[in-house]
Amino acid sequence: MINHIYYIFILALPVACIAWTVTKEEIFKEAREFCVNKSNHCNHLVKRKFFYVFTCEYCFSHYVTILVLTITNFTLIYPDWRGYIIAGFSIVWIANVYMSLYSLIRIDLKKEKIRIAKEESELEA
Repeated sequence: MINHIYYIFILALPVACIAWTVTKEEIFKEAREFCVNKSNHCNHLVKRKFFYVFTCEYCFSHYVTILVLTITNFTLIYPDWRGYIIAGFSIVWIANVYMSLYSLIRIDLKKEKIRIAKEESELEA
């Protein structure tokens, strides 16, 4: 059981990385903007929700988790479908904790860069 806990934390890392990269990073900016536009302007609810998934790291992390569970066949507590469900929601939750922490770190780094730039400009003036 203890090993399974370690696996959850490890499997949540690629889930968080993939979900964050697709929904937040510059490399997917054009695709994300296309999805935002489609999710705002499609006539059908199903199409709007489909495109929205690619703009929300929380939503997208569920689908990445399903892919990871399919590849790894990882279950938690129960060896059947119940174990997949428990493992899935556990991985999603931890992946989103990782993404929240990463977001906080990035905000702190941006604040620090702005503060340093401001101090440098004041010293030059």
